[in-house]
Amino acid sequence: MDAPARLPEPPEDEAAVIAEHITIKRDRLLASLTLIAGIGLLFAIPFALRAGAEFFLPVTAALVIAIALVPLLEWFERRGLPPGLAAFTCVLVFLAVMAFALLSIVIPAIDWVALLPERIGRVREALEPLLDLVKNLDRFVDRILNQLPSAGPGNTRTVQLETPNSMFDLLTSSAPHALIQLFFALLVIFFFLSGWTAMRKSTITSRGSFEGALTTARVIQQVVAATSTYLGTITLINVLLGTIVAGIVWYMGMDSPLMWGGIVAVLNYIPYLGPIASALLLALGGLISFPDPWTAIIPPLIFIGLHTVEANAITPLVVGMRVHINPLLILLSLSFWAWVWGTTGALLAIPLLIILKTVFAAAGTPDIAGFLFEQGTLTHAGEEEEEDAAAPDPPPSTGTVASAQKGG
Repeated sequence: MDAPARLPEPPEDEAAVIAEHITIKRDRLLASLTLIAGIGLLFAIPFALRAGAEFFLPVTAALVIAIALVPLLEWFERRGLPPGLAAFTCVLVFLAVMAFALLSIVIPAIDWVALLPERIGRVREALEPLLDLVKNLDRFVDRILNQLPSAGPGNTRTVQLETPNSMFDLLTSSAPHALIQLFFALLVIFFFLSGWTAMRKSTITSRGSFEGALTTARVIQQVVAATSTYLGTITLINVLLGTIVAGIVWYMGMDSPLMWGGIVAVLNYIPYLGPIASALLLALGGLISFPDPWTAIIPPLIFIGLHTVEANAITPLVVGMRVHINPLLILLSLSFWAWVWGTTGALLAIPLLIILKTVFAAAGTPDIAGFLFEQGTLTHAGEEEEEDAAAPDPPPSTGTVASAQKGG
């Protein structure tokens, strides 16, 4: 009996095409699942962060501060301090700086708040033209609303808000919670710094390949360098700006110049919104301090001029050479973290953006355009050029030096 006829096997080229087609289908399926999971996390994470702000906020702030303190920790360790003592010293330095900032801002601010009821008449006289304009606009809006059909009395609801009766009630109600969160954050900073050297070593050595260990070490170093460089540089710029503003308001005769300088320095960490708040507070302080409104607007106008020079010349020149961030990403990060965690989130927006950008630069960013129009899932486009531009020129090899000497 003859053997059954065997079907002709496809050529090797056709088999390779089929295998490549199957691989592409599999990659696109995995990319689809990854994209769907990413979109789900994108919508779920903000609400989880807001709901768990009492835990996530101090932990995140502590980790950002600890990363920024790593260079100081390594400096202490190079001087022979053990990791625990070096970490404790870093925490003491941070506490000293924070205590100085709070004492120079909060205590004078309480005196200014107590002084506000006495000076409210002067502020009202200075703002009389603006108040008249607002009153006329309010009357115009009331006339328009009166011509519209009003809702019935049954739809009217009364909302009663209970507020603290004094500054003392506000402090006593919020201080215990703030102190607990501060203590928890300090513990996170201390334990992170005390175990930093061992944790970094174990993270690198636990990789399965030399290339993975090298990539991990590079990412850790880049995250620490980018975060500490940005925060250190911006802190120096903000302190100089606050010192100049303090000197100007002191020369003009305003009370508590150190407080005004500290407010400017702290709020300048928040892009876009912080300088606006500083200018408004300086205008209010000027109206409280000076009877003449034209003299009162001099401090905010000077600050606006200084901030314009700092934001458009000094900061891009100093920070832009080391940290490249898209302004649109800054605005989106600021809006997102301010919505999630308020003012503290706005202060953490740029450091968190730098950390995420550095990690994505090493791991690869999701390539939405490649997923839609090609077959890509991750991309590193443009990151090699940034690393080449930021890295110093490599030293010449022995062969190059020898050939140069022969040519010489």
